[in-house]
Amino acid sequence: MQLNRRQILTLTATLPLVAFSSTFVRADSTPAIYAEDGVAIDGTDPVAYFTENQPVAGDPAITHDWMGATWRFSSEENRAAFAADPEKYAPQYGGYCAWAVSEGYTASTTPEAWRIVDDKLYLNYSRRIQRRWEGDIPGRIASADANWPKVLE
Repeated sequence: MQLNRRQILTLTATLPLVAFSSTFVRADSTPAIYAEDGVAIDGTDPVAYFTENQPVAGDPAITHDWMGATWRFSSEENRAAFAADPEKYAPQYGGYCAWAVSEGYTASTTPEAWRIVDDKLYLNYSRRIQRRWEGDIPGRIASADANWPKVLE
């Protein structure tokens, strides 16, 4: 992966956030869905972002496998909605940090750093990174769309 000067400066500024964390993901081994121990988006119910307007922990007993990951849900209704149309509810960029993808790499996300834009769910590494992403949402989405899924290579 080739980085330009701006990306290097950005990485330098954010590297302390992830230097001691195992949640930073290397691009040469990145699966299509952000999942730890096979569980997508930290076990958070993706449908609840749309129906309850907040992150809700999924129940380990209510799951659906999609795109090589196990997704958890807080209710059978949410599982059924996701199973019927996973692209509608799954976060963009496989659940990886939308800001990181806009910068050309992947990073983990936290359930509390989220936003729905044009009926699509976007997650970010942290609330601080989310505020940076929100500074130019249309530009960040355009950059991330251009980088996705190349950042997985």
